[in-house]
Amino acid sequence: MIEPVLRLSDVTRRFRRRGRAVAAVDGVSLEALPGEIVGLVGPHGSGKTTLLCLIAGLLRPDSGSITVAGVSAGSRAARAAVGLAPEHALFPRFLSVRGAVNYCARYAGAAALAAHGLDDVADRRVARLPRGFAQRLALALAALGERRVLLLDGTLSGVDAVARGLLCDRVSELAHGGAAVLVASADLAALERVAGRVLVLARGRIVRQGPTAALLGERVLEVILDAPPRAVPSGFRVTRSGVETDLGTGSAEAALALCRAHRLAVRASRVRLRSLEDVVLDAVGGAAR
Repeated sequence: MIEPVLRLSDVTRRFRRRGRAVAAVDGVSLEALPGEIVGLVGPHGSGKTTLLCLIAGLLRPDSGSITVAGVSAGSRAARAAVGLAPEHALFPRFLSVRGAVNYCARYAGAAALAAHGLDDVADRRVARLPRGFAQRLALALAALGERRVLLLDGTLSGVDAVARGLLCDRVSELAHGGAAVLVASADLAALERVAGRVLVLARGRIVRQGPTAALLGERVLEVILDAPPRAVPSGFRVTRSGVETDLGTGSAEAALALCRAHRLAVRASRVRLRSLEDVVLDAVGGAAR
């Protein structure tokens, strides 16, 4: 049986805001196995970055426990096992890409440049790197030293399709090599591609989680209306162009019959597979109610 390389048990971290304590992370428990890629999604302020900082040992929890490779997070052994690529990585501006990598790993620098597709910009100053290459550099530095847990905060976000594909491929390679990878990202399409499991956070809590394939395997019926609905059938949600519903084991024909029974002005309809955006919006909306 494969043992989790990362364990969090009922972890809470509070900050003082306007004179009162606010839980940025509230009772979070999770495990990650070697070779697993876990996506962390949620709105700004949901606790994703705080959670990664707690695992990295940059912050201490107010309660609960975190272990990395069997030792407490923040200890010397745990820090040696964790690699963090922060959302806004800071590099010495005067260094070249080659210099930054070699500074962190004297003898593994050349291999790291090649593995992360940085050969062509190796002699360019880091201050002049486009975002896609800066993200590759952040990932390269986080992965140095054969880390057992990689924490990526926004590494897959804000880049073009080509850069995103290269980053996703490299993250998959690192996981295939045995690292457990936690990825916080606003780029839901990237997580759909690379994450095997997704956790949705809202107000510091995990409000939904599951294997990516299971979360995205549900069918959704979209109905375009000629006029706004006066009354919405049970189980339907109002959208900008009409209404929609999760089909589950039901049929599109039965759902459309319900729309006609409510005298909705149906113009068109289509069945699509649920997206990660749907999952996040439903989970976060449910947590807010």
